[in-house]
Amino acid sequence: MENQKSIAVLNTLIILNNDRIEGYETAIKETNEEDLRVLFARFVQTSQKCKQELVLEVINLGGKVAEGTMTSGKFYRVWMEIKASLTNQDRKAILNSCEYGEDIAVATYERTLKNDTEHLHGEQLLMIKAQYASIKANHDKVKTMRDNMMPTL
Repeated sequence: MENQKSIAVLNTLIILNNDRIEGYETAIKETNEEDLRVLFARFVQTSQKCKQELVLEVINLGGKVAEGTMTSGKFYRVWMEIKASLTNQDRKAILNSCEYGEDIAVATYERTLKNDTEHLHGEQLLMIKAQYASIKANHDKVKTMRDNMMPTL
C-alpha cells in the first residue's frame, strides 16, 4: 500500500470535515432558533473529532495535512444556500439545505468506503467506518427533523 494514496484519501475527508465545521459555525451565527444552534454545534463537534483523527493519521503516515475548505463545487454552494435560508429564518428551508449538505458528506464517505479501501489499512478503515456512522447519524437527524415538520399551507 502506497502512503501517498492513503494520505490523499484521508486529506479528502479532512477537507470535507473542514467544510462541515465552517458551514455549521456559520449557521450557528446566523440562526436564532436555539434547538438548531445546539444541533449545529453538535455537528461541528462531530466533524472536529473526525478531522482530529484524520489529521493524526496523515501525520503518522508522514504526510502533509490538507488545510482549508473547498472554495468551489457542490459543498460550497450548499453552505451559501443554508446561509440564504437562515437569513429568511425559514426553518424548513434551513433543514432542507442542511440535509442536502449532509447528503454530500455521507456520499463522500460512502465513495471512500466503496472505492478507496485498497489504499487504507485495517485501523484506518475502521476509523473511517466509525466516522461514517457518526456523519450518517447527523444526516438522519436533520432528515427526521425536516420530515416531521408540519406542512405549511
